Amino acid sequence: MSDHTSRDLRTTFLFPGQGGFDGEALRMAKDKYPQVRRVFERIDTETLNLFSRRITDMLFGPEKTDLRELLDGDPWASQVAIYGAGLAACEVLTAQGARPDVLVGHSLGEITALVAAGAFSVEDGVRIVAQRVAVIQRQDGIEGRMVALSANADRARRLLELLDDPMLAVATENHDEQTVVSGPGEVLDRVVAIAGQLGIGAIEIDAPFPFHTPALAPAVPDFAAYVGKLDQYPLRNLVYSPILQRYYEPDDALADRLAEHFVTPVRFAAAVRHLREAGVTTFVEAGGRAALSKLVTRLTKGSDVRVLASLAVDGDGGLALEATVRALSEAGLADAGRAPGLAGLLAPSVPVDVFEAYWNEHGDEVVRRVTGDLVAYQRAQAAAEAARGALVRGALVRG
Repeated sequence: MSDHTSRDLRTTFLFPGQGGFDGEALRMAKDKYPQVRRVFERIDTETLNLFSRRITDMLFGPEKTDLRELLDGDPWASQVAIYGAGLAACEVLTAQGARPDVLVGHSLGEITALVAAGAFSVEDGVRIVAQRVAVIQRQDGIEGRMVALSANADRARRLLELLDDPMLAVATENHDEQTVVSGPGEVLDRVVAIAGQLGIGAIEIDAPFPFHTPALAPAVPDFAAYVGKLDQYPLRNLVYSPILQRYYEPDDALADRLAEHFVTPVRFAAAVRHLREAGVTTFVEAGGRAALSKLVTRLTKGSDVRVLASLAVDGDGGLALEATVRALSEAGLADAGRAPGLAGLLAPSVPVDVFEAYWNEHGDEVVRRVTGDLVAYQRAQAAAEAARGALVRGALVRG
C-alpha cells in the first residue's frame, strides 16, 4: 500500500474523537437502524467483562444521557460511547451501500477507524479504548484537560512558550483558526487568562484527560505492551492517520503506533488538505455531533467538496444520517441495492425473521470464524507465494 496517490480516492469516512457523541441522535438511529443495536450488543459483552456494566444501559436507559453526564461518571464510558457511535454509524452507512475509499480518525477516532478497517475485532477495540483510559489513570499525578484556542498552531505555540511548562503542548491542529492545547489544569488556567488578554477565544474540550501531551509519556510502554498481545488482522480499507501523517502500512505494528498517539499531536487540517490533493471530494462523518463536518467545511470552503454528518440532529430535529444516505445515493456513492442484507446473501430461501433470530444468537460466532478462516487463508497464500518464489530463485541459481 505504499503508492496510494495512484488510487482513485473519492469518499472518506471520518471518525471523531473527544466530544464526538450525541446521545439523542444515537437513540434515534438505534430506533431505525438494526446495525446500531448489533454493534452495541457486541460492545456490551466487553463492558460487562471489564466493568460489570452494559454500556447500553447507560446510553439507552429510561433517562437520556449526554456526553457531560458520561464524563462526570466513569471516564471509560464516554470513550466507549464515542467509539461505539462511530462504529455504528459506519455499519449503517455501509449497509446502505456506501463504500469509503479511505478511513480517517481524529485522535480516539483513529482506533475506531482501524477497527472499522478490520485491524482489530469490535470487542478488542473496546479493550483498547478501555486500556487507553486505564493506563492514564494508573499514572500518579496526571491531571489536566484540553482547551481549544481560536488561533493557529504557530500563535498557540508562542502563547505556550510564555509559560515555559514542559507538560503544555499543542494537541490538535484543527484549522487555521482553531488549535487545541493540552496540559495540567492549573497551567491551562493561566493559558486561558493570557489568551483572554490577547483577544484569543478559549473553550474547554469535553475530554477526561489531557491527551497528546508529554505528560502521558509514562503510559506509552504499558499501552503498547497491552495492545501488542491482541490479534492484529490485515486492513480491509485504506486508513490515513492525521497523527502519523501517512497511510497505515501492512507491516505497521499497530500497538506501537497507537501508543505514540499519547504524546504526538493530531494534525487534522493537514490530513484534510492531503486527502483533497489525493482526490477526495466527499467527507462523511461517521459519529456524533458533526464537529469534524464543521471543521472540514471550514477547511474546504470555496471548493466542490461534499461534507455530510450522520449521528447528529439537524435543524428540523431529524437525524442527519437519513439526509446523508439520500445525498450519497443521489450522488451515486451509495446504493442499498448493491448491499443486500445478510439474509438475502446467505440464505435467500429462509424467512428474514428466522434469519434475524438466528443471527442475533449466533452472528458473533460466525463472524469470528469467518474472520479467522480468512486470515489463515491469507497467510497460507502468502506462504505458498514465498515458497514458489524460493523455488524460482533456486532454479535460476542452478541454471
